Amino acid sequence: MNNDDLVSKSSYSSKYQNIEELKKKVLPCTQCGLRQGCSKVVFGEGNPDAGIMLIGEGPGEEEDKLGRPFVGRAGQLLDKILEAGGYDRFKHTYIANIVKCRPPKNRIPLPEERLTCMPWLVAQLEIIEPKIVILLGATALQGLIDPNAKITKMRGEWLTWQNKLVMPTYHPAALLRNPQLKKPVWDDIRKVVAKYRELIDPAHVSPYC
Repeated sequence: MNNDDLVSKSSYSSKYQNIEELKKKVLPCTQCGLRQGCSKVVFGEGNPDAGIMLIGEGPGEEEDKLGRPFVGRAGQLLDKILEAGGYDRFKHTYIANIVKCRPPKNRIPLPEERLTCMPWLVAQLEIIEPKIVILLGATALQGLIDPNAKITKMRGEWLTWQNKLVMPTYHPAALLRNPQLKKPVWDDIRKVVAKYRELIDPAHVSPYC
């Protein structure tokens, strides 16, 4: 089953009227083995009316402890990146992951784990209806767009998914390992800011672009 098949066959997306109703259904989910090894289901957080939705790979150790996405070192860097673009994570964005439970030892989620969790993410996307989706890293890109996609080849290029504009870029954790990736990520964020002004708020103010 490819990504398009999964989306078209999803029975989750049309059932829920708002994000809190969906959250109540997701938190007790045990449909894959990841739930057995994690502390909390990390549903996502932010403004459910946001124009931007960010999608990462999966919860890490700190996220698993707190039940919140992107609160560790990578999350702190993500906050700085968003602030540089003039965005507050709770006002301008909604943040989620391809999988909502922490994989053991922070390994990459397996294809079957991504497929099992994907309908929940599709439901979030359909409820929130963001104009812009930012995919953080290869796992998010492969999970939503193409299982064979390479982030090094596709980052910085506008894609589409279900009539939504999608910008793939590197995961903040990759920037912690390789600071040279900060410049291409900033280039990508500048494109997002320009598109945000075009589609959502012409008066949006960014400190640097």
